[in-house]
Amino acid sequence: MILAIRTDKPEAELHVLDAAGETLAKHTWEAHRQLAATLVTTIESFLSEGNTKASELSGIVIFTGAGSFTGLRIGTTVANALAYAHTLPIVYGEGEGWIADGFKKLTSAKPEHYVTPKYDKEPNITQPR
Repeated sequence: MILAIRTDKPEAELHVLDAAGETLAKHTWEAHRQLAATLVTTIESFLSEGNTKASELSGIVIFTGAGSFTGLRIGTTVANALAYAHTLPIVYGEGEGWIADGFKKLTSAKPEHYVTPKYDKEPNITQPR
């Protein structure tokens, strides 16, 4: 089983793929400003609903951007941590076909290589007062 994660917009997505890259299950939720508080527990719930454990995954595909600076940062961090904790290969996907793009990369991916988000502009961070 492969977990695919997309967190670049207010509506976050999780997908479970089979060994052929076909989507077995999909879950979306309006995470928006609650993404950091809901992502890990939503992944756990989503996997358990499909009778799957994180330790049974064979890889992770993460959408890396462009999109929300904070959403990409949170999603990529959680995906990298999950890959690290379970010694899973992790790859990125881009564009409309991000899942298929990432799935192709999984065949040559190795654990202990991590993904960084791709931002389309500089972060809008206010200056300290």
